[in-house]
Amino acid sequence: MSKSAITVTVKLFAAYQEAFQVSELILEFPHGTPVNAVCDRLIAEHPELSQWREVTRFGINLIFVEPDTPLQDGDEVVLIPPVSGG
Repeated sequence: MSKSAITVTVKLFAAYQEAFQVSELILEFPHGTPVNAVCDRLIAEHPELSQWREVTRFGINLIFVEPDTPLQDGDEVVLIPPVSGG
């Protein structure tokens, strides 16, 4: 595996989990990729998720982060769309 790639675990919830039918994905990205690129890739594979792009919150290793936060190798990424109901 090249040093320019990092591997992250992406935990899926709500609409993302429904679209992919799994609770997590293992994805590779170029070094220095921002966390919001994870969302972009998932939306590229499942365009129906695009409605959640602007309202999804991002977490890395259980901490909420800004969308432009760079990923590190081995990070656990969480995409949290709004949860409906109460």
